[in-house]
Amino acid sequence: MGRKRDKDSEDLTENIDDDEQYVRQSKKRKNTDDYDDGAEKSQISNKKQILPSMIKNKDKRSAVHAKLKQQKKLEKAKRAKARDFAEKRALDLGEEPPARSIPRTIENTREFDETVCEPDDELFAGNDADEFNSILGRERTPKILITTCRFNSTRGPAFISELISVIPNAHYYKRGTYDLKKIVEYAKKKDFTSLIVVHTNRREPDALLVMALPDGPTAHFKISNLILRKDIKNHGRPTTHMPELVLNNFTTRLGHRIARLIQSIFPQDPNFRGRRVATFHNQRDFIFFRHHRYIFEDKDAKKNSSEGEKNTETLSNVKARLQECGPRFTLKLRSLQHGTFDSKGGEYEWVHKPEMDTSRRRFFL
Repeated sequence: MGRKRDKDSEDLTENIDDDEQYVRQSKKRKNTDDYDDGAEKSQISNKKQILPSMIKNKDKRSAVHAKLKQQKKLEKAKRAKARDFAEKRALDLGEEPPARSIPRTIENTREFDETVCEPDDELFAGNDADEFNSILGRERTPKILITTCRFNSTRGPAFISELISVIPNAHYYKRGTYDLKKIVEYAKKKDFTSLIVVHTNRREPDALLVMALPDGPTAHFKISNLILRKDIKNHGRPTTHMPELVLNNFTTRLGHRIARLIQSIFPQDPNFRGRRVATFHNQRDFIFFRHHRYIFEDKDAKKNSSEGEKNTETLSNVKARLQECGPRFTLKLRSLQHGTFDSKGGEYEWVHKPEMDTSRRRFFL
């Protein structure tokens, strides 16, 4: 009996030892699992970036935003410095500098348009037969009649006075109660080549009707972002010299026609001594107008003359300086009509409709 009891006690102690070893191993495994989970969570928390929008406190949020903005600015400056150093080193070694990356914009990713004019397009061959050939061929001198809508406002005449200073040979006539068709007939008899009607709404010019005489076409533009000369900081006063005309990015057939309509308003013999430039820049179907005077300055020559040096052989550093004369505004084409203005029976070449705005990368000019 004693031997049997000793054997049972030995078996019991062995089972207890096995159970204790199993518990130790399970605890150890649990501790290692907890450590792994904690390490993974710490890595995830390190990877997760705290955005300024996640901070509820306004002062802390603005401070974090300013810090991130400053870091981006420093990184951008560092990249620009490295790029300039690489270009300078390549030029010193006589190698070709690395090509600069072209930024992806809405303008250079526009949708394909079949009406974009190529250099050998037949449209350019038909320029000699359109309505603007007599003016652009210098057979006629542009003569512009400018008037307003029937209910005019205070900023309308101010805008018209600045238009007259921009467009040579432009004349202003009060609208009164005359119908627009009668004004067109009067302008034809007086040999005006174009008619411009400034429409105002809520004391602000909001539309422009440009009509080529005597046979059209008629373009209707919407005006936005109008800034008069007096509101432009450090503005200049334009002279009476004939301005140069710059037309940018009118690539389609419709854009080519609008560009020739605008070109027919200005004389074709600019006086370069006046250094006046009127610019119509088309971008995303918005036509931005700017009026500048420019001057070329030789910085090295100015420095040498101030120091009293003579016959110095230094490379000239010529820079152009611009002074805006105003006004400043933006045009958006709404319609292009055949012939002169006719609101009832007129035929339209092109009309902007809301259904056309299906994509941000679809342009018509």
